[in-house]
Amino acid sequence: MSDDVILSMEGIVKSFGVVKAISNGYLSLKKGEIHALMGENGAGKSTLMNILSGSLRADEGKIIYLGKEVSISSPIEAMGYGIAMIHQELQLVPELTVGENIFLGREPLRKSGLVDYAKMFEQTKELTDALNLAVSPKARVRELRVGEQQLIEIIKATSLNAKIVIMDEPTSALSKAEANKLFEVANRLRSEGVSIIYITHRIEEVFEITDRITVMRDGLYIATLETASTQRNQLINLMVGRDFQERERGASSSAQKELLRVEEINLKLPPFSKKSNLSNISFTLGKGEVLGIAGLMGSGRSELLECLFGLHPKSMTGRIYIHNKLVNINNPQDAIKHKVAFLTEDRKGQGLVLLRSIGENMSLPILKTFSKRFFMNTKEERPLWDKQMKDIRIKAPSANTLVSNLSGGNQQKVIVGRWLLTEPEVLLMDEPTRGIDVGAKEEVYQLISMLAAMGKGIMVVSSELPELLNICDRIITFCEGRLTGNFLREEADQEILLSAATMREEALIDA
Repeated sequence: MSDDVILSMEGIVKSFGVVKAISNGYLSLKKGEIHALMGENGAGKSTLMNILSGSLRADEGKIIYLGKEVSISSPIEAMGYGIAMIHQELQLVPELTVGENIFLGREPLRKSGLVDYAKMFEQTKELTDALNLAVSPKARVRELRVGEQQLIEIIKATSLNAKIVIMDEPTSALSKAEANKLFEVANRLRSEGVSIIYITHRIEEVFEITDRITVMRDGLYIATLETASTQRNQLINLMVGRDFQERERGASSSAQKELLRVEEINLKLPPFSKKSNLSNISFTLGKGEVLGIAGLMGSGRSELLECLFGLHPKSMTGRIYIHNKLVNINNPQDAIKHKVAFLTEDRKGQGLVLLRSIGENMSLPILKTFSKRFFMNTKEERPLWDKQMKDIRIKAPSANTLVSNLSGGNQQKVIVGRWLLTEPEVLLMDEPTRGIDVGAKEEVYQLISMLAAMGKGIMVVSSELPELLNICDRIITFCEGRLTGNFLREEADQEILLSAATMREEALIDA
């Protein structure tokens, strides 16, 4: 790695009204390095990077790029300097194709001035093949899974031949295999002299791929560290500003009584569907048990939860028992009636109404409870909102606060609070800690433990195997829509789970 400094951001200040997002931002980036930018939600990381990428203007401070002070007033100007950003919130146009999104604003043209679609789709296929991404260049982005859309964002940024690539939570929706492919791309870019600024809440990734780490806290620059000489707890303590000990893994709680039983669930979707089929899935969930579901993206993990919540009634067969009683769940209303709740993977796209308040979001599943003809009885709602905010420690001025103004961790708590108002017995959680910082993750873990102690049965889908090993009593694994393993937590480690989660059908036949 070269010692040449390609970029320096010094004394950066940015305010939004009376709120100071960054009081003293600093970053020094070397040519051909992967540099982690770390901090809790609200630390100022994304704001600092939005200033570098031209989406925001700093109130004070300077940017020195290739030895000269520069002013970057727009994303197009940043691209002109060779600075590309992969945003945490996807910046794709859903109705356009994969190729049109990647080459948006720089489409190859024929002599006539019209877009050369054949050339564009050919170049798109070369880019997707390099990441082993099996999607058609002509597919509409809205048809893709979240993880596939994330990879399209990465391809779009890396196709710009940038000198600096900013990656804001690039693996938040990726499986381990897909993340490894991203790391290969990042290492290749580094070897070619490209500098990468890498923002993530997955601390293990920092130690796996980065050269140096800059820590921010509450809008302030705290420190820059060499990754090789930094300890995990040291990094966490700098991020949170206090001594922080991650929870020790306690003993698995033994389920005393069967709460949910699933028998021979099959899901056969139309050929054009981007979702995965399921084949002969059977398992049980005990009262007070936390059951983890591990598997690569596309293995059928999310589809299983969707089936249990009544989202595929015409395509699914099988039997669902709750308290040993056969139940019919043909839609979400049936699921709620049978005390089943579902926290979706895409909390912003599917889980929340961002421009509505905390309270309004909480009341969504039980609107009829508080409605008087055509109006809501807010006097009855508000005490429940306030209680939920207090019980699960949602950090906001009041229940009238817009959900869009909350951090990722607090948004996730709003969804939990909403479903707790339905008094569920079974909670289905799909990637519950995706995109939230280490402190907020710990609060979600504590919340899961509390709910399990209350006798709730909880199913957790997660792409982070250490997370499942930390919080679950038992873990089942999926591969290609089949259940391939069932392990008590004490029996499992990452290697065992990954082996089971990649056990293709032909391997089972050969065995």
